[in-house]
Amino acid sequence: MSSEDKEAQEDELLALASIYDEDEFKRAQAVQGGETRISVELPPGFTICMSGNLTENLQNSKFECRVCFLPPIVLHFEFPPDYPSTSPPVFTLSSKWLSQAQLSALCKHLDNLWEENRGCVILFAWMQFLKEETLTYLNISSPYEPKICDQGQEQSRKGKEDGAGAAAAAAHEEALDARAVQDVESLSSLIREILDFDQAQRQKCFNSKMYTCNVCFSEKLGSECMYFMECRHVYCRACLKDYFEIKIKDGEVHYLNCPEPKCPSVATPGQVKELVEEELFARYDRLLLQSSLDMMADVVYCPRPCCQTPVMQEPSGTMGICSRCNYAFCTLCKMTYHGVSRCKVTAGELNSTKVVF
Repeated sequence: MSSEDKEAQEDELLALASIYDEDEFKRAQAVQGGETRISVELPPGFTICMSGNLTENLQNSKFECRVCFLPPIVLHFEFPPDYPSTSPPVFTLSSKWLSQAQLSALCKHLDNLWEENRGCVILFAWMQFLKEETLTYLNISSPYEPKICDQGQEQSRKGKEDGAGAAAAAAHEEALDARAVQDVESLSSLIREILDFDQAQRQKCFNSKMYTCNVCFSEKLGSECMYFMECRHVYCRACLKDYFEIKIKDGEVHYLNCPEPKCPSVATPGQVKELVEEELFARYDRLLLQSSLDMMADVVYCPRPCCQTPVMQEPSGTMGICSRCNYAFCTLCKMTYHGVSRCKVTAGELNSTKVVF
């Protein structure tokens, strides 16, 4: 390794470390190389759609969603001793949502970029191309349907099985670059990874921006705020915490709406749990369950004051059996179950009598 090559390599690695954060660039410890994770720029309203066997139990499913971010293209690279004076970096290119054929086309273009800039450091140019021009270069538009096994591969496999199209199959395999890797197990796992990554990146962007709370009108970082999923109205966590606590203490667990007047958006249980104390959330959870059960006609409560466990009424009659204390009771009079005998408590008494056990 010449001193000029060694110096150029070190300068390039230091420059990349200063430009990109740790999520985007990691330098290798044992060799001159590393890993870059490139997030492709998506146009507004970009949509992912998938069809096929997306779950184990559901055939011919369809899935479509709008995303702002897709999992990154990962470029692993290592510098040979004579880079950049003579040889290019040794690399692999992997992605979850691009097929091996698409990644092979990108590998070929990275080779071409090197030929056009031979003798110069190339990683930054490669990364900018992948970030800004991947969609255009591969002619990808919205809605985009990722493939785990692209059509060409499937035709090649069938051609081999049928003993026909051997030349076409060989040509297709030759077009696939060994440096291109589609890193995904199945369509269902791809959907999960796309949604998880998109949500995480949206939250990261939200946390880094400034917002004005619509309650106290203070300007705060997104990391100190929370937004309602449906309406996207933003409030600081301190104001929402006070608001939630007052509502829960008053028993209004079904009305944790966005504070914006007439806005129907409702806080999720996860958002409530994130803000209020554990004891108060337990009350919220209990009241929410109880109010839901109260709206179910076939659910009653164990009449023993020390129990009060929800009980499913038997469909064949008026008997209820508590799963907690095993008390069998009449769901009308709340007394010990009396079979076909008429209830001893009249309709008027049902409304006024409190039975104590």
